[in-house]
Amino acid sequence: MAEASDNSTPLQAQETAQLEEHLQGWREVILAVDQVLRWQKPWFPLALIGFTTAFFLSLYYLDPSVLTGVSSSIVILSLADYLVPIIASKIFGSNQCRVSEQQRFHEICISLVKTYHRFTDWWKGFFNFKDRRPKTYFLLVLSALLGMAWVGQQVHNLLLTHLIVTFVLLLPGIMICVSKYTAMVRRLFRRGKKND
Repeated sequence: MAEASDNSTPLQAQETAQLEEHLQGWREVILAVDQVLRWQKPWFPLALIGFTTAFFLSLYYLDPSVLTGVSSSIVILSLADYLVPIIASKIFGSNQCRVSEQQRFHEICISLVKTYHRFTDWWKGFFNFKDRRPKTYFLLVLSALLGMAWVGQQVHNLLLTHLIVTFVLLLPGIMICVSKYTAMVRRLFRRGKKND
């Protein structure tokens, strides 16, 4: 997840506090997932790719029906929602969070709230664009949907979903690497300008 600064509105601060309270039982799990998504160790990207590949290969092998897949997913989510806070409190202890971990958990919650607000703003802007320029909206949506339909016809849907999920899981680490290397290039460029 991207680093978040605390320059939020009062509504976002209130939503962040509510989200922190709601996710408190998941804190240790969220912090561990955050470390994996941000590639804290060099083997984490390979682990993400391996995990998603194994998951999608098992889906391919089992070939569940849609109803079975949906009901199994809901059962797994329900069990996780019930068991994870209990198991996490027994493994990690209820109040064993260091200040740095609590700060990172707070930053993650801020980032989640800001991402939610960005998405809702984008969604509203999308429909405002529809009202302002209906012909352009129609052409863009029609082109995008036809392009997606063509890609979906060319590539197996499970493989396409695997690629999308893997990319989304790798995206936070990719963004961190890109920002690190662009900052390095900027520093080199500034030094080159100073030397001229």
